[in-house]
Amino acid sequence: MTGHNHYAMCAQFHPKEDLVVSASLDQSVRVWDISGLRKKHSAPTSMSFEEQVSRANQNQTDMFGNTDAVVKFVLEGHDRGVNWVAFHPTMPLIVSAGDDRLVKLWRMSETKAWEVDTCRGHFQNVSSCLFHPHQDLIISVGEDKTIRVWDLNKRTAVQSFKRENDRFWVVAAHPEINLFAAGHDNGVMVFKLERERPASAIFQNTLLYITKDKHVKSYDFKKNAESPTLLVLKKLGNPWTPPRTLSYNPADQSILVTSPADGGSYELLKLPRDGTGAIDSTDSKRGSGNSAIFVARNRFAVLNTAAQTIDIKDLSNNVTRSFKPPHGTTDIYFGGTGNILIITPTAVYLYDIQQKKTIAELTVAGVKYVVWSNDGRIAALLSKHNITIVSKTLEQLSTLHETIRIKSATWDDAGVLLYSTLNHVKYTLLNGDNGIVRTLDQTVYLVRVQGRNVYCLDRSAKPRVLHIDPTEYRFKLALVKRNYEEMLHIIRTSSLVGQSIISYLQKKGYPEIALQFVQDPTTRFELAIECGNLDVAVEMAKELDKPKLWSRLSTEALAHGAHQIVEMSYQKLKQFDKLSFLYLCTGDNSKLARMAKIAEHRGDYTSRFHNALYLGDVEDRIQMLKEIDLCKCKKEKKSNPPFS
Repeated sequence: MTGHNHYAMCAQFHPKEDLVVSASLDQSVRVWDISGLRKKHSAPTSMSFEEQVSRANQNQTDMFGNTDAVVKFVLEGHDRGVNWVAFHPTMPLIVSAGDDRLVKLWRMSETKAWEVDTCRGHFQNVSSCLFHPHQDLIISVGEDKTIRVWDLNKRTAVQSFKRENDRFWVVAAHPEINLFAAGHDNGVMVFKLERERPASAIFQNTLLYITKDKHVKSYDFKKNAESPTLLVLKKLGNPWTPPRTLSYNPADQSILVTSPADGGSYELLKLPRDGTGAIDSTDSKRGSGNSAIFVARNRFAVLNTAAQTIDIKDLSNNVTRSFKPPHGTTDIYFGGTGNILIITPTAVYLYDIQQKKTIAELTVAGVKYVVWSNDGRIAALLSKHNITIVSKTLEQLSTLHETIRIKSATWDDAGVLLYSTLNHVKYTLLNGDNGIVRTLDQTVYLVRVQGRNVYCLDRSAKPRVLHIDPTEYRFKLALVKRNYEEMLHIIRTSSLVGQSIISYLQKKGYPEIALQFVQDPTTRFELAIECGNLDVAVEMAKELDKPKLWSRLSTEALAHGAHQIVEMSYQKLKQFDKLSFLYLCTGDNSKLARMAKIAEHRGDYTSRFHNALYLGDVEDRIQMLKEIDLCKCKKEKKSNPPFS
């Protein structure tokens, strides 16, 4: 396709129509109609080689003659070369970026195309741009080392990110998930634009959460039912920045919602009593703050990170108390009635609001979320790759490290923490033991565990129920608590098998329990020896019938004083001397006499002499010595004949 009179820097297909858009250093953007090419897509399978060559040459002629691909629009508005251009995925819009440091927005119809507006803000060449796949945003990157996000409707800057030393050259969007990639001088940076964790809160059997459309809804765990919209939060923050947190006050039927937009803000709203209908709340109170939580039935705390202050406010939004938290405070969480947990980059503090002092402190880095157990006695402090389990007085109980990022966590009623990563739902006990519960096909945020159901929210803020098998972690919990009845019940009623559980039981010093799960004879023999279960060991030794196993069994049985099993093992191994000594120790003269006969039959004079010695049979020993002497005399006569 010819038409540009300088380098063509970029070309893109339209996602649905037969159009191509191109950008060039000749300062123009061209839209090409390629519908004529569709007629030539059929494969020439029935043609001869000469016909195929002729058709290929004809196609080439048609292209350069502009009969298959024709220029539909020429867009001129950039003062310098255009580096990038892109179609909108659903609307008749085009965005372009050029060396004039501008990002331009164009609209087209069937008959014409025109410039809509210009986004100004880059202070060097703009290298690349695109439309957000799902939101009304434009993203651009440039040689000024910045990534900039623009409001598509207002054409104003929304967000920017700057690298210290690297110029950006290209940006791309994942077609399905909230990921973007930007190429710079030293590599590629993958990033997200908005938070994907839905804001939510739980009270008893109800989950309150905020959808992507900023609607407050509830979900009943018992009924597995989702409510209609309770409130609409359109006025909170900007349209593309989702709320960060949600705190619920059951005494007042009110919620606190925070948003990172405009430097951080919160809104206090009352939920409708009947719980039905989409309502724009008229009775709302707002303020600035980065984090806000209820700390009592009529008080809430607000953190302002810029000023490094925490304000305690009443439900009329009036400040009743203020104090300075530890330096570098980044977040606050509920710490029990009248208490708050203060999060800094290197530590967590438990602050008593009434006493106005810190009552506990724990050094732990990078805490992002706090998840309390159902009874409020323990909490999980979630970092990017670590989980620290603490008591309500911040006493550390256990820690866990994950190589994959930890996304969320929730407690079950038995005190087991279930947590999610990108690909798995896992569990950890208070003693640090952990394992995998199930794999995930998409990232979810856990909110509640009930029996075999895990309730969660996905990235589109929709409730989901995952079915799990809790047998493994319940068995391990029963083992830790030494609840043997529960363990036996699980063994009898479940199909809990596998090398991991066997190894776990061996490692924890419970080979007799591991024995209940094993079918392999060799492994059963090893476990039986380890836990001293000689009956099972004999059964497996008989089945396998290997000298090495009989030897180990004899040693173990001897240590336990099980002389019948020792006797059987020696018989299997044909260790006659050891058998004779065993009969001597047990005082079994009849079997000793039998061993003497066997030795005589075998012609083993040493064994025969020992048996006679054990029996105290002097005559037999003399007789045996005579026989030996006779044998010697005969041999001497044969080997030394007398001289004639």
